[in-house]
Amino acid sequence: MMPLLAGRLAALEPPATVGMSARARTLRAAGHRVISLAIGEPDFDTPPIAVAAAHRAALEGETKYPPTDGTMALKQAVREKFARENGLTFSDAEVMVANGGKQILFNALLATLDPEDEVVIPAPYWASTPLIAQMLGARTVHPQCPEALGFALTPEALAQAITPRTRWVILNFPNNPTGATCGGEALRGLADVLSHHPHVWVLSDEIYEHLVHDGPPHVSLAAVAPELRDRVLTLNGASKTYAMTGWRVGYAGGPARLIAAMTTVQSHSTSGASSIGQAAVVAALGGGLERIAVMRETYRRRRDRAVAALRAMPGVTCAMPHGAFYAYPGIAGCIGRTSAGGALIDSDAAFARALLDEQHVAVVHGAAFGMSPYLRLSVASDDDSLSEACIRMARFCKRLR
Repeated sequence: MMPLLAGRLAALEPPATVGMSARARTLRAAGHRVISLAIGEPDFDTPPIAVAAAHRAALEGETKYPPTDGTMALKQAVREKFARENGLTFSDAEVMVANGGKQILFNALLATLDPEDEVVIPAPYWASTPLIAQMLGARTVHPQCPEALGFALTPEALAQAITPRTRWVILNFPNNPTGATCGGEALRGLADVLSHHPHVWVLSDEIYEHLVHDGPPHVSLAAVAPELRDRVLTLNGASKTYAMTGWRVGYAGGPARLIAAMTTVQSHSTSGASSIGQAAVVAALGGGLERIAVMRETYRRRRDRAVAALRAMPGVTCAMPHGAFYAYPGIAGCIGRTSAGGALIDSDAAFARALLDEQHVAVVHGAAFGMSPYLRLSVASDDDSLSEACIRMARFCKRLR
């Protein structure tokens, strides 16, 4: 008899982005030119100032175990960033650094959740968020954010989702996967609901904060609703803003007792984030936002091109994403049809598989993000690849019968 694996893993599926990437690699190995719009990763290089800082740190011997909650240099840089860009003031005890934003989320949930607690995660959502909560024994509740409302979360939907068992509400604006944003007035409406539920922690995932293309500017929930400060955790990181996905450095600001509990969790899992990576992020945070403006304009231009192309495809709708670097087109008009290669398109997953197999374009199906039938496309790809992917997808849709 083989040793058993943990039962909690039985209901957890591998991330859809990973699955599509693996399938795309297989096709590439067979000699096909595959275009992947599946991974949410900037196609820009890490700022040279950050690379130079990491190199210097390594040469100067900053290669020992760092403090579990972050080096003093990075905690100071994070505090200054929050004050400068978000209007939030934190002490050292209210800030921590982790191995990416995902570990911040994991630390927070592991430090606070008991079995059968509820976590409110509006849908569509980032795919890992409910899986982490479920892995820890919690029940996830998903108020719907429909396309007709621009994928916005309404106060009414939020209020209906919260119960006495709710431990967390997790908000993500600008949103992955939809690109939806939430300005100050809309956040105030959500905060008014949360103010009636003092037993609930709130995580505000703001990792795409500098990628707002139009509409109201980004504001932090904790700044809009200072009365919630003692139970709001503001999550951020270097991955999206500074094109530093592989450096694995995330950070958060929040109540000292929560940060202390999260640090305890991290001390018994990974310990501190890479000391060299932390040195790089110190330099990135102090390097100004001029380079980010170039990235944002590039993503906006690509977004406009992709949305126009998607809206011209038969059976496809597409709300305008006002932030991040994704489009989330609806494909209800394609369901029930058959592809040129003979595949029955009975779900968004089937559409994504057939599109990859027949036109060699990788996207992620909407079911992975909690709302079907949709697809998530990343526009963080070079212009030629994005244009070619749209041509292939249009051809795929036109050939459906």
